[in-house]
Amino acid sequence: MAEEKPVEESGGFLTNIYLEIVQSPLNIALVVAIAFLAYKILKRKEEPVYAPPEPQLPKLRKDFTPQELKKFDGMQEDGRVLMAVNGNVYDVTKGKRFYGPGGPYAAFAGRDASRGLATFSVECKTDGYDDLSDLNSMEMESVLEWEAQFKEKYDFVGRLLKPGEEPRNYSDDEDEEDSSATSGNSTTPAGDSGGGDKPKSE
Repeated sequence: MAEEKPVEESGGFLTNIYLEIVQSPLNIALVVAIAFLAYKILKRKEEPVYAPPEPQLPKLRKDFTPQELKKFDGMQEDGRVLMAVNGNVYDVTKGKRFYGPGGPYAAFAGRDASRGLATFSVECKTDGYDDLSDLNSMEMESVLEWEAQFKEKYDFVGRLLKPGEEPRNYSDDEDEEDSSATSGNSTTPAGDSGGGDKPKSE
């Protein structure tokens, strides 16, 4: 008989719970709400979320002035987002959820983000060309690290032109390695001309 008592107690316990739920309209409503929410949560996990693929934009190869770069903030019709880091312009359209309208780094879209990335600020403090000459060595190192990440993740587009600097003509068959080699001067510390900043005269 000692073995039958736990079965009766558990049966009585489950019966009491059932009676508590059924006898109170509030408890019935809560059980229905919990069941509905559990169903919605499980159903949501099963349904694949369809997102239409982003249209592939043609590759852009061009140098930009800061004013020309502003047009590519993701608000235009094609939605292209360009961003400059350490004198190089990158197409960050595939990272639009970060750099495009409404993204956490949207302030950098269509601008030179070097100073903001160096100082860990999401504000663009200048609209013109910024030579970064007043950055300390740690800030400049941070810019170079960011630039390395952008080179790895995003397509190089061209250079951010200094005032009075002429744009370069890129050929259609020129690949990214050639353009990176020509823009290698921008990785020298700010204020160090290195003798390679002058355009070649033909």
